[in-house]
Amino acid sequence: MDSSTDPQRISTGPRAGDLLGHPKGLYVLFLTEMWERFSFYGMRALLVFYLTKHFLFSDEVALGLYGSYVALGYATPVIGGLLADRYLGQRIAVIFGAILMCLGHFGMAFEGAASQAVVSSNGLETVIHDEWALQVFYLSLALLIVGIGFLKPNIATIVSQLYDREDPRRASAYTLFQMGIMLGAALSAGVCGYLGETYGWSYGFGAAGIGMLCGLIIFVFGGRYLKGTSAPPASSDLKKRVWGPFTSAHLIYLSALGAVIVFWLLVQQTVVVGYLLGIFSAVVVGYLLVLSIFFCSRVERDRMLVLLVFQLALTFFATLFEQAGGSLNLFADRHVDRFIAGGEIKASQLQSIMPMSVVLLAPFFAWLWPALARNGKNPRTPVKYAITMLFMAAGFGLLSGAIASFGEAGKIGLIWLIAAYILFGIADLVIVSVCYATVPQLSLPRIVGMMMGTSMLAISTANFLAAKVATHFVLPEKGIDQSLIPLHETMAVYGTLFEWLAISATMFAVLLFLITPFLSRRMHGIH
Repeated sequence: MDSSTDPQRISTGPRAGDLLGHPKGLYVLFLTEMWERFSFYGMRALLVFYLTKHFLFSDEVALGLYGSYVALGYATPVIGGLLADRYLGQRIAVIFGAILMCLGHFGMAFEGAASQAVVSSNGLETVIHDEWALQVFYLSLALLIVGIGFLKPNIATIVSQLYDREDPRRASAYTLFQMGIMLGAALSAGVCGYLGETYGWSYGFGAAGIGMLCGLIIFVFGGRYLKGTSAPPASSDLKKRVWGPFTSAHLIYLSALGAVIVFWLLVQQTVVVGYLLGIFSAVVVGYLLVLSIFFCSRVERDRMLVLLVFQLALTFFATLFEQAGGSLNLFADRHVDRFIAGGEIKASQLQSIMPMSVVLLAPFFAWLWPALARNGKNPRTPVKYAITMLFMAAGFGLLSGAIASFGEAGKIGLIWLIAAYILFGIADLVIVSVCYATVPQLSLPRIVGMMMGTSMLAISTANFLAAKVATHFVLPEKGIDQSLIPLHETMAVYGTLFEWLAISATMFAVLLFLITPFLSRRMHGIH
């Protein structure tokens, strides 16, 4: 059913009972996602340090594992969105996903004994792990991966269900929603990062689990403000027995637990993850192309193909942006002077700069887009994607220039990294809000949840590519002690990475500017 004629949709424009011009349900989703992102980014800020300092993995192994985890976490929303569209409804899917994520985060708080590096008489170095703790860690990652799959696409879809397709508040709603995401991220890096690096990893990961639990409680008790949205589809009968005593709901939940076991094994095989991710992405894109070309009207086909172009742009952007949790996090730890007024800022805490930039600037952009629209000056969606690439290019250009200021200690001034992170935060604010707003508008209404999940798949692919880029350009293997890398070699590899990313972002921005007229015509009135 087209969203503009759905009787359950909230009517265009503010109505009695709205809060600050938006439905109260938006603020329930805002707070839920804020705490979910608190947990996700809190764990993310610590993960590469936990792997390299607690388990003593090499940078290459740590970044590969980090990339595989985040890639799988962003791939599963395609399935989670599809299951919610056809069977569960968004509300049940979000609650189930949140429960799995709580279990995963609290499992991460079990760190076990720290790994030990042992040098044999012939000079070979061997790392001895607490295998039980390591397997609990892998299982916790698997729970998080499946939980994200159910929660992430569906909470964003509920936002779209609060508004008519042509409601002018939709874009600003997603900007505010994005502000909630980044507020949680900003708080998490400061809190979880500080606790984890100062008092112990379990404190940081435990705080992330508490944050996820808060989000679950808010969503459950705030459900009454989502009335008329997120229910299971009318064609779904979750209580119908489909196999012996098992209902449709039972099979979905059991399959999800089976998926946890599968991902438990997969996160330990990063090469396999890359192949599976490539195959899965090809299948999804192939399905969407066949659906768009052979089973859609001309307008629907054009809009879907444009949406796939935007998903490609999102993949490229996220490949650049996701350097923050991997290579840039390690760069900040080893090559940035983080001492201010006699105190040291933890590298993980610097992860709060980008989301805090979003929090501070989100109200401005929430006002800006509708204001420009009223005056007929709102940039076309492809132009907004191009603008984000220019911000990314500027940030990496700054870092490339900063490499020349390396002192004898091999460190750059903190201001360089702060400036780059602010530029990245602005880019993220623009592209994510635009992406969330355009997916429901351009997608076929019956697969909106799946297309939200496909956006996550684009970010999934990007995270895996980001890890590959980092290990290829930045981190020559010198054993566990990265201080053995000569300064001139460090300058060369980081300088090459940042310069290459800046040039690539600029070229992609130019391409988007050039094809904007072509894409705009095929959006058929969707701005």
